[in-house]
Amino acid sequence: MSRLLLVNGPNLGILGTRQPEIYGTDTLQDIEHWVGEEVAERGWKVDSYQFDGEAEIIRTIQGNYDTVGAIINPAALMMAGWGLRDALANYPRPWIEVHLSNVWAREQFRHESVTGPLASGVVFGLGALGYRLAARALLEKVPA
Repeated sequence: MSRLLLVNGPNLGILGTRQPEIYGTDTLQDIEHWVGEEVAERGWKVDSYQFDGEAEIIRTIQGNYDTVGAIINPAALMMAGWGLRDALANYPRPWIEVHLSNVWAREQFRHESVTGPLASGVVFGLGALGYRLAARALLEKVPA
């Protein structure tokens, strides 16, 4: 069975209770379930990880080069995760960067991404729906 990598960065393990006015009330478990529903038609399994530290995220990406693609929400690491950027530059499959909030509608310091330019696509500001859309995009990008 083919596997899709789903990686969520710092503070995303507390979705549902973390600033719901910005991030919504959906939990990470909800998102994992919805992504699984989207890719089930292709027979893909979702391998989901959430880490608050950059090193664990890097090791996870490096250990999953055999996946069909990835959905990555680097959270705040998008702004300063240079090690993560290097790991993503070496990831050999298509990947989509997702952010729950519209970072351009927020503080100025959030407007720069070191990871986004490497992504196959980026989804910002659509809440948990962004993950579903990223999964659909990967279904299109990865040959059956």
